[in-house]
Amino acid sequence: MEAITAVKLYLTRMIDESGPGMKVLLMDRETTSIVSMIYAQSEILQKEVYLCAKIERGTVREVMKHLKCIVFVRPTKDNVEILAQELRSPKYGLYYIYFSNVISKSDVKVLAEADEHEVVREVQEFYGDYIAITNHLFSLNINGCYNGVNWEPSSLQRTVQGLVSILLSLKKRPVFRYQSSSEMAKRLTENIRQFMAKEAGLFDFRQSEIPPLLLIMDRRCDPVTPLLNQWTYQAMVHELLGINNNRVNLSSVPGIAKELQEVVLSPVHDKFYSDNMYQNFGEIAATIKELMDEFQKKAKSHQKVESISDMKVFVENYPQFKKMSGTVSKHVTVIGELSRLVREMKLLEVSEAEQELAAKSDHSHSLYKVKQLIKDISELDAIRLVLLYALSYESHGNNEALGLIEALKRKGVSEKLTKLVPSIVEFGGSHMQASGQITSQNPVAFTKKIFKGLKGVENIYTQHSPLVKEVLEDLIKGKLRENSYPFSEQSYSNRCQDVIVFIIGGTTYEESVAVDQINKSGRLRVLLGGTTVHNTRSFLDEVSHATQHSTRRALRRQHQY
Repeated sequence: MEAITAVKLYLTRMIDESGPGMKVLLMDRETTSIVSMIYAQSEILQKEVYLCAKIERGTVREVMKHLKCIVFVRPTKDNVEILAQELRSPKYGLYYIYFSNVISKSDVKVLAEADEHEVVREVQEFYGDYIAITNHLFSLNINGCYNGVNWEPSSLQRTVQGLVSILLSLKKRPVFRYQSSSEMAKRLTENIRQFMAKEAGLFDFRQSEIPPLLLIMDRRCDPVTPLLNQWTYQAMVHELLGINNNRVNLSSVPGIAKELQEVVLSPVHDKFYSDNMYQNFGEIAATIKELMDEFQKKAKSHQKVESISDMKVFVENYPQFKKMSGTVSKHVTVIGELSRLVREMKLLEVSEAEQELAAKSDHSHSLYKVKQLIKDISELDAIRLVLLYALSYESHGNNEALGLIEALKRKGVSEKLTKLVPSIVEFGGSHMQASGQITSQNPVAFTKKIFKGLKGVENIYTQHSPLVKEVLEDLIKGKLRENSYPFSEQSYSNRCQDVIVFIIGGTTYEESVAVDQINKSGRLRVLLGGTTVHNTRSFLDEVSHATQHSTRRALRRQHQY
């Protein structure tokens, strides 16, 4: 049930099976992202992979017959055609070809016929067709999977392939449950089951007494979670700066040094990040201070190079010292920028208002607070408050969404964003909820916490509970209702040990934190995945894409407010 471990095992086997000698790793755009999440460039070099190249049409690569070529690509028609051309005029001595998913016999035949020079030594399927972010979180990097209330056809196909890859890499043959209020969840379930029936031989695994569960949910059934500001380290970075395949662009930070304009935050290669990614903002500030103190002690000891033995110790420790120096610089810069944004964007006040809206605490109070706040906060924060209001008080008798839209317009918020107010209700309003599960039976709780260790962070409301956490808690207790989450075939026991949760329309780092807590409790083993991992900006793009074909219907809803 560990995503990074599964992919790394495949990649290691791939490189080792080609034997000793200099190698080139040939990948497509998607497998390049998959590999970069697992291996750093320095690690690849240690395995005698001296060159990484992309397999793309029109790319000119040098002929180097002394190199072995490891090919790791997705099994697309385009990749097969490019590979066939490569084999007819090979640039490398030997080829070891690995596809990240199931490939058809006809495509293998195309490659066999193209291998006129008999340079191919291996053709295998290694099922690493997903982005492993942590051991319990994966993404398919698909944006815009909705076509109204239906699937974008290409997104459905890619999602089936990605989930099949997850199941095969973990050697799981699951039972299925899906969100009953989502036709997309039902259709995805049916398509995966059909594929498994067609390729039954691939899923002939020894099963435990309690079969694993694949639980398919739809983002539209919890549109609140992606709209909330986050207060754990990884989630804050994604919300305020953006994380793209572990890379964070800091080029817009005032006075940023050139070497820090893009940094990598990887739980695989950065122990500090791995240890602290789920810590809240105050805790991370205290921890970074400890890291700086430790570094300063080591720096002082390195200054005392007075003898040959001192020099020897310094040289031996220098790589580790340099690595620690880079870690300190990186995290101090990131946390400093987060702190600046929290202060300048008034995120404490915004976050408190968001939590009150999510909890539907008091309509009059919440409305007054939103009206006051949107005057002097950022455009993005203003629109997210109004969206949360529109969702929380969709059916309230004194709904003021139309008045808040006018307030946004007076503020100068773009028409593209103001249109999202009726769109968010169209996307994920009460008509999409699974038997009222979001807030009617399980009211969103929020608690007051005191963060210490960083100036400017004091009292913040933080404890929003995403729907996926409530669903998993119900699953643990054996109380997840079949009318809300039916089985795809005959009814099975509610008991389960291993659960793969997949969210159509994208998951969030808040949900990842919730899953991590459940895993650490030992009550369940959960792997969480989604078509993508959202922050507010990407989620608003998803909503806009999903509702672009239903503008008239959305506008009618707006006039009903």
